[in-house]
Formats: sequence, structure tokens, C-alpha cells
Amino acid sequence: MASFVTEVLAYSGSLEKEDLGTRISRLTRRVEEIKGEVCNMISKKYSEFLPTMQSAQALVTQVDTLSNDIDQLKARIETEVCRDLHISTVEFTTLKQQLERDSVVLNLLKQLQEFSSAVEEYTSALAKKKYIPAARHLEEAQECLKLLKSRKCFDLKMLKSLSMELTVQKQNILYHLGEDWQKLVVWKIPPSKDTSSLESCLQTELHLCTEQPEKEEVTPLPSIASVLLAFSILGELPTKLKLFGQMLLKYILKPLVTCPSLHAVIERQPSSVSICFQSVTTDLEHPSPPEAFAKIRLVLEVLQKQLLDLPLDADLEIGNVPEMVLAEMLGEVIWEDLSECLIRDCLVYSIPTNSSKLQEYEEIIQSTEEFEKALKEMRFLKGDTTDLLKYARNINSHFANKKCQDVIVAARNLMTSEIHNTVQIGPDCKETLPDLPGPDADHKLQVQKVCKVQFTNAGNLEPETSLDPQSFSLPTCRISEAVKQLMELAYQTLLEATTSSDQCAVQLFYSVRNIFHLFHDVVPTYHKENLQKLPQLAAIHHNNCMYIAHHLLTLGHQFRLRLAPILCDGTTTFVDLVPGFRRLGTECFLAQMRAQKGELLERLSSARSFANMDDEENYSAASKAVRQDISTEDGDRLYSLCKTVMDEGPQVFAPLSDENKNKKYQEEVPVYVSKWMPFKELMIMLQASLQEIGDRWADGKGPLATAFPSSEVKALIRALFQNTERRAAALAKIK
Repeated sequence: MASFVTEVLAYSGSLEKEDLGTRISRLTRRVEEIKGEVCNMISKKYSEFLPTMQSAQALVTQVDTLSNDIDQLKARIETEVCRDLHISTVEFTTLKQQLERDSVVLNLLKQLQEFSSAVEEYTSALAKKKYIPAARHLEEAQECLKLLKSRKCFDLKMLKSLSMELTVQKQNILYHLGEDWQKLVVWKIPPSKDTSSLESCLQTELHLCTEQPEKEEVTPLPSIASVLLAFSILGELPTKLKLFGQMLLKYILKPLVTCPSLHAVIERQPSSVSICFQSVTTDLEHPSPPEAFAKIRLVLEVLQKQLLDLPLDADLEIGNVPEMVLAEMLGEVIWEDLSECLIRDCLVYSIPTNSSKLQEYEEIIQSTEEFEKALKEMRFLKGDTTDLLKYARNINSHFANKKCQDVIVAARNLMTSEIHNTVQIGPDCKETLPDLPGPDADHKLQVQKVCKVQFTNAGNLEPETSLDPQSFSLPTCRISEAVKQLMELAYQTLLEATTSSDQCAVQLFYSVRNIFHLFHDVVPTYHKENLQKLPQLAAIHHNNCMYIAHHLLTLGHQFRLRLAPILCDGTTTFVDLVPGFRRLGTECFLAQMRAQKGELLERLSSARSFANMDDEENYSAASKAVRQDISTEDGDRLYSLCKTVMDEGPQVFAPLSDENKNKKYQEEVPVYVSKWMPFKELMIMLQASLQEIGDRWADGKGPLATAFPSSEVKALIRALFQNTERRAAALAKIK
């Protein structure tokens, strides 16, 4: 009977469904048990840090068995559902959902198992200093943890423990990598903070370990390649190379560029390569660009070969590693600062100061191209032309800027120099202005003809009625030596423009115009006080302005046919500056004339209008007013008289023979004679020099200023000394 029922139930499918339900329930219970065991193991291992209760391999076997059973049940359920869908859809759906939940839990357990295996393999590799496999296993554990975090149904407390474990292990491997990196790449830096001094540079060294030393105490050092690749896998390589690049710039590359006597020395040993410095005697203040490029190339070639050229072979056990070009990474770190240093401390000083040397600069452009080409071959650079090469090729602009700057600086120095150093000019004095080269052959005869018509024949005049050769010459006079040199500078600069490029010629031409604008503004301001107080300087300044205006009349015409075509459209002229210079000199000279006129009127105010000259008294007063002069003989006599008063006057206060108590009154003559100190100062002035008088005046704070007002001191100086520049300077100090 039982067998018959069994057959009926088997035919109807009820028994199979009951068996499936029973087996799924049993599987579910078993999955939960394994889940509990795994979680307990993970918790004790990573949270409580206790020994593992059972091996991970046993759990793997059980999980695999359950997976096979679940797969068989899935296939059978799918078959039964397709056959008996109309009978037990709800029951089979419920069973399937339960089985899917069990599958999810089982997948989580697999991830936990893979995480645990990866951490164990990482620990084993790290102990053997196999950094690349260790970093790979740590990366695998990180991926497992990401998948676990994506499952929201997993225990958050356990995830936190696993994340903390990964963080600790990553910091652990980074610590060991850092320790070995410092042993493989050793810096010897001087204790001094001043890294720019030659003494500090000579103490700097960089050592790169290339092979394993024969006598290693505990565990052998890994290779530089394995350490760098491990840093790359862990995502720390950019930071490490950035720090190394900054040290390289500060202690090796920049000193090589800034110090011409410093050279790099490469010392090769069986297990290491060292970069150090030596000093070579040189007279250069800055290294030439080819020399600086050669020194930089030597260092980078060593680094590229010994540090940055990674051998991707089987010994590294790295598997599929993406191609990395460490030279490019280091180049991105150092190139911007290095090229700026090369421009600022090397290329700038190689710019010629004369257009005749521009052709020689082609060698520097070529050396710059070769330098960048070598860096690209070593893969430190990528892409097209860099800022360094652009700067070298733009020589015309740099030359023009430097030349214009030098011209303006030189002109300003001349303008702020002393005016009273003079030279004589005129028709009979040959000026040392530069000889202008002849224009092109097509214009030579034309220019000669123009000059002949304008300056010799003066139109259609007959030869016997021609103008005097000196008709257009400046009269003989004296001008400041600095102004003569300033005009020579203007001619030299325009002469330089005739052999320069169009752009440079334009800049140089307008620099010359700026020289004269600068003179117009600087000289009257810088020398204002002397021009107001010293008549001779005012006259020299007048001559200076007229001299400049005289040259400005023809300066543009002389160079019109020699400059760039862009300047031959009528703009090459300086005639518009002439009225301003004439006015500048005239106004200063007229102001001084008005001041002198006022002084003469002041002196003649006591001449009694030159009336009744037959009267002896009137004649004597007028004579003194006109001369205003105390002769040397009169001064000596006055001094003798004053000295007599000075010596014998205090005797009035001499005490009686029996009254010594009155002796103090003789010592206090100035107290009772109010004019005694002015009288004493007057006597001193009668025998003093201009320098001594100025010292006793002491900017209005000396004893002379206490005794006399400035007007009386000035009057006495004019009476005692002849009208010279020294007297004018002394009068200017009395205020």
C-alpha cells in the first residue's frame, strides 16, 4: 500500500516538492551555521585579534559543497516549475526566493573568505619584503571590501573592523617601503640652512643603491624598481616623486645653474652610484647656457638610468603592470621650476648687448634645442616646444628690451651726475660723435647732394656768395661733460638701430626719444636747488639745453635713410622736442638773471642814487656799494684791531690785588657784554675760509648762526671772497 501511495505521489510531484522543501530548509540552516562560524572567525581575527578557530580551507570546502547542492536544486526547481507550473507556482516561487537569499549570503561568505586569504598572503609577502605581491594582495583585499560594503545587508560593525584592518596594514607596508627607500636613495645634506653658498653645495651628496651589498646583516634590501612599483600600486608614487623632485631641484639642479664654478661629479661603486660636487676656478659670474645644459644633462642621465628606468621582468612578480614612465612623472615635477631657473639665472645673461653679436647667439639657440631633444629622448619631456626654447628663439625681442633698459639706465646715471664738470665745444672743437656709415649705394649720391645743397650752396647761390662753413655751428661754449656723453649715447643707440631687426629698431628709436623726455623731467628736478643758487650752473644748464636742441634739429634726418622701412614714413624726427629744450634752458637762465638783478639792486641801495659824486662822502658810499669788497689788507687790519679788543677788553674786569673774589667777573665777560660773542665770531670770519664759515654756520645750528642772521653772513661772505663757484656753493648753504 505504501509503495502504491509513493508511486502516486511521485507521479504527481508532491513527494519531490516535499523533498525539495526539506532539503532547502536543511541547506538554509546549514548556510546560517556556516555564516555564523565565518562571522565569528572574522570577528575574532580582525576585531578581537584572537587566533582563528578553524582553518579557512575547511570553510572553503564546506562552502563549495553547499554551492554544488544549491546549483543542483536550482536546476531541478527550474525543471519542476516548467513541468508543473499550473500546479505549484506559489510553492516553487517561495522556495526559489529562499534559495536566492541563501545564494546571496553564500556569496558574501565567499568575499569574506577571499578577503581573509588576500590579507594572509599579503602578510606572508610583506614578511619576505616582496613588496609588489604584497601590494597586489592588499589591493585585492580592498576590492573585496568594496563588494562587501555594496551589500547593504552585511554587518556594519564587522565592515568597520575590516576597514580599520586594511588601513593599518596599508600604513604598515608604507612604513616599510619608506624605510627601505631611505636606504636605497640616501641624501647627505649640509646642516647649514644657506643652501646657496658654495661651501654648502660642496657638502651635498646623493647616493643611489644599484645592487645588493654582499654583507647584509638581516634581510636583503629590495631593488629600487620594486619599491617604486609598490608605491605606484598603493597610489603613493606621485607624492614620493614630488618630494624627491623638490630635493633634487633645491640641492643639485638649481646650484648647478646659479653657480658657474660648481660641477657635478659621478662616482660609481660596485653597489651604488653617487652624485657630488666639485668647484672649478672661473671668472664668470653666470654659467653659459651650453655649460649649464651639459651639467643638468649629466645628472638627469644618471637618474634616468639608475633610478627611473624600471626593468619589467619576471623577477618582480608583478603580473599585469600598466606601462609607467617615471621620467615623465619626475619631469612634470621639476621642469617648470628648472626652466624658470635656467631663464632667470643663465639665458638672461647670455643676451648680447650689441646687434653685431646676435649671429653668435644662434649657437645658444641650437644648444637649447639639443638640450630639450636629449630630455625628450630620456622621456623627461613630452610635447612640443617648451617655454625655455621659446625664450631662446625670441632673441630679437629680448635683445631690444635689454638694450633699451641699459640705455635708459646709462642715460639716467649721466643725468644725475655733476653738472659743473665741463668741456668746451664749438666749430674748432672736434666732437667724438660716432661716424655714420654710408647709406645704400642707391642713396649715397642723393644724400651727398642733399647735404651739399642744404649746408654749402644754400640753394642756387653762386660759389663766391656761399654761406660760411660755420653758419650752422653752435658757438664756442662750455657744456657739461655728462651731456656730451649723453648725446654720444643717443648717436650710438641710433647707430645700433640701423643694423637691427625692424622690431628692435623701432624700440631703440623710441628709447632715444625717451632719453630726451627723461632729461626734460629729471635734470630740472634733481638739480633744482643748485640751479637756483649757483649762477654758473644755471649758465651751464642753459648751454646744455641749447646743445641738445641743436643736435635734435638734424638727428632724425641723419638716420632717416638708414633705419628700418617702418620708420621711414616721416616719424623718425626729433624736431618736435626742440622748443621744449630751448624753453627749459632759457627759463632757468632768466630766473637766475632775475635773482642776480635783485642782488645787485640790494647792493646798490646804499649808493645814494649816484648823486653829487663831487662830494667825497657820496663818492665813498657809492664806491663801497659798487665794489662791496673788503681787500685782504683791510681784512688783516680789521682782524688785528679786533684781536686787540679781544685781548685787552676783558682787562676792564681785572680784580684788585687784594680782591681775588672779583676774578669770576673777568671770566663772565659775555654775560655783561651782549655783543661779545658776535664780535668774537666776526673776528673769526675775517680769517676763516669758506669751508670753516660753513662749518660754523652748521645748517643754522652753529655758533655763527647764533651770532648773526643769514643775510648779514651772506653779505660778509660776498665782501670777503671773490665771486666763484665755491663762494656760490657756500652762500647756498647759508639759509
